[in-house]
Amino acid sequence: MKAALASLAFVGVVAASSAMAQAPAERVSRPGEYRGYAPVLYTETVRTSTYLKLRDGTRLAMDLYRPAVGGQPVDAKHPVLWEHSLSRRSPPDVTDVSVTRRMPELVRYGYVVAYVERRGLGASFGARRGYNDRTEARDAYDVTEWLASQPWSSGKVGVFGCSNTGDAAMHAASYQPPSLKAVFAGCFSWSKFDGFLRGGIPAQWGTGPERSIEDQLKGATPVDGDADRTLLRQAVEQHRDATPLAEMWRGMPYRDSWSDLVASRFWLEGSVSTHRDALARGGAAFYVWGGWLDEFRREGLVAWASLRNNPARVLIGPWLHCRSNGFDLMADAHRFFDRWLKGVDNGIDREAPIHLYTQGAAQPWRSYTQWPPAPGAPVRLAIGGEATGPLGLSLEPASAARVDAGERAELQVRAAVKGVDAMSMTQPVSQAAQGLRFVTAPLAADTALVGHPLAELWMASPVPDQHVFVYLEDVAPDGKTTLVTEGRLKASLRAEHRAPYDVLGLPWHRGLEADHQPLADGEAVRLRIDLLPLAHVFKAGHRLRVVITGSDFRERFPAPAGHRLTLVSSARQPSQFSLPVASNTTP
Repeated sequence: MKAALASLAFVGVVAASSAMAQAPAERVSRPGEYRGYAPVLYTETVRTSTYLKLRDGTRLAMDLYRPAVGGQPVDAKHPVLWEHSLSRRSPPDVTDVSVTRRMPELVRYGYVVAYVERRGLGASFGARRGYNDRTEARDAYDVTEWLASQPWSSGKVGVFGCSNTGDAAMHAASYQPPSLKAVFAGCFSWSKFDGFLRGGIPAQWGTGPERSIEDQLKGATPVDGDADRTLLRQAVEQHRDATPLAEMWRGMPYRDSWSDLVASRFWLEGSVSTHRDALARGGAAFYVWGGWLDEFRREGLVAWASLRNNPARVLIGPWLHCRSNGFDLMADAHRFFDRWLKGVDNGIDREAPIHLYTQGAAQPWRSYTQWPPAPGAPVRLAIGGEATGPLGLSLEPASAARVDAGERAELQVRAAVKGVDAMSMTQPVSQAAQGLRFVTAPLAADTALVGHPLAELWMASPVPDQHVFVYLEDVAPDGKTTLVTEGRLKASLRAEHRAPYDVLGLPWHRGLEADHQPLADGEAVRLRIDLLPLAHVFKAGHRLRVVITGSDFRERFPAPAGHRLTLVSSARQPSQFSLPVASNTTP
């Protein structure tokens, strides 16, 4: 069928002839800024949509954005950028501010951009087997090489995405398509188990796309030429055979759990980390980005560390999931793709590979050559009945707690406090009201923590298993509290092993079924819980507060409540916190 052309105009674009007549622009290339290296080549874009047939005959729906002149696509060869998406377009009533939806802006600089719906989703045919499984990765290989082979393609391809499409972008590289040269991925799970069952506890909001056939028909966009939606309906009917993801996840409590639904140990199959060596051999450049208010920030840093022999960089800002407020992430995407798909010598490959925002700092954006940036000895804070020095932790009185001679503290495990709005349903919320609370003395000076806090706790419970959550909070003199970071661990999966990839020196809980160790009633066991990374300045006069609970409202499958959880801290069984105080970083 002949595809119709949709002509798109970008507001504020300068005509190419006018741009060439102007004096050369200042050349600037640094994080969040890019000008003078890439002239505007086109002022028009056309969008077409069609089906792309894969090697097994499955047809995927694709939107294609190409540079145009006079309403017609140009024949010149340009690099191609594409996303393996859940939906080719946002619904008309949804404002998606993620940079991934803005990629067609790069068409005017000489790129082609494509959005391809994954099999079993949107207007694409087939059924979704898993979630970022090997079927999707193989599909991505076919899409990449098809895009590279088109007459309007330079033969060099980049892939982008965030969240589930960030995972998809990383998986696209795992099949090593020879034309894939650059991966721009945000907020993804390097390890599916560690990302979604961090510490062995499902306390994360996503279990994948689950929509009724009727809702899919309403929300999906047919391809050009399918005005009566016949092909769309045929495609969506095939989606009935999709694997129920929530059911699959519920049936996989361990990293090596087998799922009959997909005939696979799916946490391993669906993890980018399983295919690390293939990603390294493929030689692509990686740009990993995320936010301090996103649960996948540790995953992004581990991914960078495990791929540092490739051209790889990481960016973390003060953002929620897939957001980049106040930072021109499009500029960084542009200069990243210019360097690796066009060979523009803009210096991005010579910059320090880590660029982070330090919350509360006078000059918040910092660049680092390594992570953690200060590998020296951390500051250790012992837990006891009284503060142990200016940064010592003491037990703050709490109605839920009972203290025994400064060595034991108990609390009753009960339902966690929930968030009060839609956004807080995906973010941790202070549990100080019903947790064990430990607090420092007021800080004498501004103190920057940059890295990974680590809790080493001796815990006992009368039940065979216990979920343990740890939160680090910033408490201002007026009592205002900011929850900075948190960690969690299923006590029965406390065993530690050497990781098969770089985990930044953090404890790695393998989480295999063979590692399951039930608790004995009343016997304290040692738990090492790494809290998610942070870069945060605690101001002078503020206190650090640590809260420990046995529940969190985000748990998908909560453990039983009503019993007492005991924390032990003694000379023989010392509970303590290790804090990454940045002694060489000026707040």
